[in-house]
Amino acid sequence: MSTLIYERNPFDILVRNFLQSTNRYQPIADSKLPHPVDIYERDNGLGLDIACTGISKEDIEILIEGNIIRINYDKDKDDCHCALECDCNDVSYIHKGIAKRSFNLGWKIDSKFNLSKATADFKNGLLQVIIPFAKGSEPKTLKIS
Repeated sequence: MSTLIYERNPFDILVRNFLQSTNRYQPIADSKLPHPVDIYERDNGLGLDIACTGISKEDIEILIEGNIIRINYDKDKDDCHCALECDCNDVSYIHKGIAKRSFNLGWKIDSKFNLSKATADFKNGLLQVIIPFAKGSEPKTLKIS
């Protein structure tokens, strides 16, 4: 005999999906998605890769204040960042998967990195920021006497 599960409202679905070991719950409507960012550490320092598809590098602002780095893009609603010459007001999207929304990202950077020597490169829609290690914070090998 099979058991039927009656899902009466969205809360029942949420609770069921939360308690399942393979959670497949995906927000569908009007959810604020995080901006795609990779943060990694290499031999030369800290790296940040920020996806900036459809955004020109002139529209991105990088601010460094003390030990905080902020990366901002403010989308002007009148700006069209389409690859083609078009009038975006006449476009009716069937699916809109390329995010060209505003973002304001910020991180507090550890003192082992030297923010004043950070570099930024923009290539193929990817903003890459490299923050080198500060002098004296590189790993040291101690000799046992």
